[in-house]
Amino acid sequence: MSVPANPTLDSVRAAARRISRVTNRTPVRVSNQLSEIHGAPVMLKLETTQPTGSFKVRGAANAVLRQGEEGAVTGVVTASTGNHGRAVAYIARTLGLDAVVCLSSNVPQDRIDSIRAEGAQVDIVDGDQSAAIRRGMQLAEDGGRQFVTPFDDPDIISGQGTIGLELHEQIPDLETVLVPVSGGGLAAGVGLAIKSLAPQTRVIAVSADRTPTMARSVAAGQPVATEEVATIAGSLMGDLGPDNRYSFRIVQEFVDDVVLIEEDEIRDAMRWTLRNERLVVEGAAAVVVAYVLGRTDNGHGGTTAAIITGDNVPSESLESAARCL
Repeated sequence: MSVPANPTLDSVRAAARRISRVTNRTPVRVSNQLSEIHGAPVMLKLETTQPTGSFKVRGAANAVLRQGEEGAVTGVVTASTGNHGRAVAYIARTLGLDAVVCLSSNVPQDRIDSIRAEGAQVDIVDGDQSAAIRRGMQLAEDGGRQFVTPFDDPDIISGQGTIGLELHEQIPDLETVLVPVSGGGLAAGVGLAIKSLAPQTRVIAVSADRTPTMARSVAAGQPVATEEVATIAGSLMGDLGPDNRYSFRIVQEFVDDVVLIEEDEIRDAMRWTLRNERLVVEGAAAVVVAYVLGRTDNGHGGTTAAIITGDNVPSESLESAARCL
């Protein structure tokens, strides 16, 4: 199958049409308390209302459906830290396809179980996310299946960019977007869409200080490998890969800043969001809330949108947070 062209605003718009039958247009809601802290309105974009509880279903749906437009897809393979794998498994089940998801051995059991619940076969790989990707690509090649790349792919980036289209329509006067970042598929897609439609809007990518890959790469001007370290923001783990072709370059062009959040701030933000917003958010999503909570002087007089990317919290972490209520 052909390799798609570089992502553009047109490819994001095409993705929005393509995935509309299998994904949700997610709501935004104002957070009164965060708005007061921030000094300007803060709107929460709730990707937790997607069928799999995460934004990842957008990119996965676009990648699989677009490839299906070019020819029959008999099965799919992917590699993931959890949310992407669950999204691919969900789309495969919805379309009647077989799916194999390769996971690093450090992926929590809850996420493994959620992927299996979607009907996918799970392949546990010794090593980190990069090792899982290599294993998945080999399985796909050997079995003649489609490999659904986690982030560095035009179809994935275009699918994730549909969040930016929705935000522009839902909040026309948007000044700042806060977006979690790992490999950069989401930040690239949202940044591309937002900046193409409203160049004055600031896009700030937020990650954990234990997952500094994108921050270090942007500072170095090229993808930089970093060792995986355990973090409450497990979905942000992973490398950009030595052959990164799309996500890093697009983040460089369309993202204004990359900020890192400490582990304790992320945990506090998860508890704060549960207590004050009645929302369960995973650590990877809580980084944008932590950004607002930790910066009382960051209001710029305009509206900020914080993308709440997922709610897939390990059961033990959820129980621990609930005891603090």
